[in-house]
Amino acid sequence: MRRSCLRRRYNRRVAAGTEVAVGKDERYRTWLERTFKLLEGRQRRKRFTTSSGFELDPVYGPWSVEEGLEERLGLPGEAPFTRGVYPTMYRGRFWTMRQYAGFSTAAESNRRYRYLLEQGQTGLSVAFDLPTQIGYDSDDPMSAGEVGRVGVAIDSLADMETLMEGIPLDRVSTSMTINATAAVLLAMYLAVARAQGVGWDQVSGTIQNDILKEYMARGTYRFPPRPSLRLITDVFAFCGREVPRWNTISISGYHIREAGSTALQELAFTLADGIEYVRAAVRAGLDVDRFAPRLSFFFNAHNDLFEEVAKYRAARRLWARIMRDRFGATAPKALMLRFHTQTAGSTLTAQQPENNVVRVALQALAAVLGGTQSLHTNSRDEALALPTEASARIALRTQQIIAHESGVADVADPLGGSWLIENLTDRMEAGAEALIDEIEAMGGALAAIEAGFQQRHIADAAYRYQRAVEEGEQIVVGVNGFTVEDEEPIPLMKADERVETEQVRRLRDLKASRDGRRVRQTLEALEAAARTDANLMPPIIAAVETYATIGEISARLVRVFGEYQGSVLV
Repeated sequence: MRRSCLRRRYNRRVAAGTEVAVGKDERYRTWLERTFKLLEGRQRRKRFTTSSGFELDPVYGPWSVEEGLEERLGLPGEAPFTRGVYPTMYRGRFWTMRQYAGFSTAAESNRRYRYLLEQGQTGLSVAFDLPTQIGYDSDDPMSAGEVGRVGVAIDSLADMETLMEGIPLDRVSTSMTINATAAVLLAMYLAVARAQGVGWDQVSGTIQNDILKEYMARGTYRFPPRPSLRLITDVFAFCGREVPRWNTISISGYHIREAGSTALQELAFTLADGIEYVRAAVRAGLDVDRFAPRLSFFFNAHNDLFEEVAKYRAARRLWARIMRDRFGATAPKALMLRFHTQTAGSTLTAQQPENNVVRVALQALAAVLGGTQSLHTNSRDEALALPTEASARIALRTQQIIAHESGVADVADPLGGSWLIENLTDRMEAGAEALIDEIEAMGGALAAIEAGFQQRHIADAAYRYQRAVEEGEQIVVGVNGFTVEDEEPIPLMKADERVETEQVRRLRDLKASRDGRRVRQTLEALEAAARTDANLMPPIIAAVETYATIGEISARLVRVFGEYQGSVLV
């Protein structure tokens, strides 16, 4: 009844306002011809476009928005969720302030987590080192020089126990940026919760668990795509039964954007990946209305503020339609697109790093105006090194100032109804849908990746942007404009060269002291299960709890699944 009343009210408004709208359109055209055209040569450049190539008019008005806006908007907490997924949005509570951190050893990262929680952070976000992400132990020759470098080294349950020491897993939610080995790290986390006496139904958090974007943009894969999808759907099914508050995947556009895509490509390729995951889960016999509410997304927050806000709004609206029309989802939560945002690492500059504080503030503001559910703000020094505690604190304070001092969190979708924002939202939605349809016509995201479709689009966009910078069409403050001769260096965090040696020593001590027979038994059981269609989460948890390492578990899966070499990628 409410929907029909809204629709009738909207129709009356359209009927009453048609003549006025046409009049404004004619007035705008007259202004363009008689006033603006005379001064057009005084513009800073000939064309003004967004990062996605949408040409911008000099001014926007009612003529800029197609009919049916009220229906496309809806209300916060109601489909199609253009204005936000919750009725109260930030009036109920702020977004989760989840600073991404992890370096060196588990003990060092644990100290940083405790520090950030003391400073007011409301959730953890774990960065893992490269060997952990791909499934190699720290003592493997492949890991040499990478242990503890870009994140924390986690070889076994012993490291996860240290990482989470003193952190109550029933009260703190944790996000883990892990993909190829996501099932193993989740198993370790659940084993720690069990040891703390925390029921799995009380544990909340997210694993990224998004392998498709690794093949197109990031490269931390280990197994071939199809068995990787099997691992992902096993996590969906297991958590649906055992860990109901856990977000089983964070479908990531962030790394697609970091690789050089436009905002439009980020949106389209991310939702196309989402379609592939949902399709795989449905094929595995899962009920879309049961597993889809635990899907989450991860987007970049870039510099073009209005386009970024439009991207988030279009994402919600388009995903709701995809889930309803393609998959027959009916549960309201199965139609929702909830997302985490991280400010754009690729925009941070080594030159004049203090400027990065301003960039991050603008990007964070875009994420909040766009209705994000959680947010990480990058630190000023991340173009040079891992962030110092002081830089991490400034990044967190940026979020807190936006939350408590700016007023933007007091109203849901504060830019909703802006003619520019609504025009960009509509264009972003239509453009993304066209790209998704192109991908679907190729057989879906996986088939398109195997053909190199997304990779070529991303590479082309990255090339165009770099050329614009080099030719001075795109100004990057401090890099190709407003430069200074002598810059004052800022304090940087320095990696301890002893980290790798100490981590390898601890790992070897663990391997010598554990019950080797039990470890072998659980690994053999895991390998046997991998040769069947059994859910792999229970045998992975059993192996983890005997202190089998991530490298040993991954090696057993490689025996069954094979190891992906990326030979088909272009």
